Amino acid sequence: MSLVGILFYVGGLWVLSALDVSSKVLAALGLPVLLICWFRYLGHVLVVATVVLPRRGRSLFHTRSLWRQLQRGGLMILTTVLFFSLLARAPLAEATALSFFAPLFMLALAPWLLREGHRAHRWLGAMAGFLGMLIVVRPGGQLSPSSSALGVLTALSFACLNISTRRVAHDDPLTTNLYGGLTGMVALTVALPFFWRTPQLEAWQWLLMGSMGVTGFLGQWLQISGFRLASASLLAPFMYLQILSAAFFGWFVFRQLPDPVTAAGIVLICAAGLCVAILERRLGPAGEGGRRAVAAAVPSTDAQR
Repeated sequence: MSLVGILFYVGGLWVLSALDVSSKVLAALGLPVLLICWFRYLGHVLVVATVVLPRRGRSLFHTRSLWRQLQRGGLMILTTVLFFSLLARAPLAEATALSFFAPLFMLALAPWLLREGHRAHRWLGAMAGFLGMLIVVRPGGQLSPSSSALGVLTALSFACLNISTRRVAHDDPLTTNLYGGLTGMVALTVALPFFWRTPQLEAWQWLLMGSMGVTGFLGQWLQISGFRLASASLLAPFMYLQILSAAFFGWFVFRQLPDPVTAAGIVLICAAGLCVAILERRLGPAGEGGRRAVAAAVPSTDAQR
């Protein structure tokens, strides 16, 4: 069952990379990022309403903490807007790599956030990952100063969103998935008059727009299924395979590849996170806080995009 869980999880990573490609293509066509985000959340809610809601009924809305779900939904909107804005400015592989610093950031802060003892390898991993991030965002690199700043903000937003998602872990993952989509759709719909612009798109571009809800939901569903079949500590190292899908799509669709120095920074970020994830699994969690820290090594299944 663990092998099936790994396959589901990795499949979800590739599907979410396809979602990132759709966002980047649509932004290149001149669509406002907020409009792209609105279509993404609208499609997500429609998929949940047609696929999940008929089977689950009202129980899908049951939550032990509505306020925390709404807080998390707000952070999810912020993360999506920041990440899609970054994708509009930066190559796919670089944007994805910068988001990988979020779990390292969380693990380094685990002694304060999760009430757990200090572990030296987390600090070393966080410092190595930070060095890799500095290489990626270095002056004169492939990222502009504004894109570099946006990348750092995106990583911090991902970390905050992961923390928020852990705080609603007592709810059904599909319930959290639903509230995240609903919060995003409602909030962006209220703001819609301020950024609406009728898209002038061809048929295939409308299909691409409509696919975002499907790929977003499918990617999250595959990851949720992976977590049900395999432990978070087992899946943590496989998270970094997403850089391969991002690099592949970046080359195949946009003909973009990182330069050698940037590639070295990306490898350092991934290697730091991978080593920390493997050590966390071998050393074992230290109590309840440790179990939550190991889980933090993998971005929450529905906290992405």
